[in-house]
Amino acid sequence: MPDTGPTVVGIPVVGIAVRDQDRALAFYTEILGLQKQLDVPLPNFGRWITVAPTGSATSIALVAESEGNPAGVETGIRLATADAAAMHEHLRGEHVAVGELLNWEGVPPMFAFHDPDGNGLKIVQ
Repeated sequence: MPDTGPTVVGIPVVGIAVRDQDRALAFYTEILGLQKQLDVPLPNFGRWITVAPTGSATSIALVAESEGNPAGVETGIRLATADAAAMHEHLRGEHVAVGELLNWEGVPPMFAFHDPDGNGLKIVQ
């Protein structure tokens, strides 16, 4: 097989644009229960903040929104939980905009929700 050159070896971080990094950090840590990994000031770009579930190989960067990277989009990110129904009730109790808890045959329970900046994510059991 011919050498194809360098290859991608992992997905260490995905980014979500947010309008208020402090508010986003509080939501992702206090409401979703993720752990803050990094919070480093970046000249002219706010801060480099990453959060992740304990032990996860992939983190989420809470990036300050910019002209080319707006907040309030569908992220495509799916977060795992052991109990989707319990997480759904928890988020509803925290006044988070959540969608219907979907229980399709043969598919793990899941639901959509939005962070305080309107970014769309999903919870999957």
